Amino acid sequence: MDRDTGYIHIYCGDGKGKTTTGMGLCARAAGYGLRVLIYQFMKDNSTSERKLLELSPNITFVDGLASEKFSFQMTDQEKEERKNYYRQQFERVTQKAAGEKYDVLFLDELIYTIGAGLFDEDLLVDYLDHKPAGLEVILTGQNPGSRLVERADYVSEIRKIKHPFDRGLPARPGIEK
Repeated sequence: MDRDTGYIHIYCGDGKGKTTTGMGLCARAAGYGLRVLIYQFMKDNSTSERKLLELSPNITFVDGLASEKFSFQMTDQEKEERKNYYRQQFERVTQKAAGEKYDVLFLDELIYTIGAGLFDEDLLVDYLDHKPAGLEVILTGQNPGSRLVERADYVSEIRKIKHPFDRGLPARPGIEK
């Protein structure tokens, strides 16, 4: 696809830093004066990066659920409920991005939800094929499918070589969460 604006970014891999990278790009865009819309799949509304970025008048977060759990902790019924919820949130967020003419849309961990069976990849692919022309889209998560990679203009893999979690250490506030 030939476009001068409205590129698609994917930050993927098993390493720490996908969300951090996406948030950094959002901060850069907002600092330049672009309007940024962010929705975080699989995360509650209390992530540390939100506290700072919400101070920017150019960044808007769409709230998700008050609490979340990992997909492997969910029952089949919870997974089905979450899949319906995420579809509705995706439609809400993408309509908001188009209707209010945002410049950047960050869909944090959406790729993860696809792999976890909590979101339909076809819906995302269709959206990317028909999104507003000037809208920059940022996606994060592990193992993007080939159809997503084909549509992306940037694909960066963040690979884990070593992580304190491997030693059984918990996530630290302000660093990993």
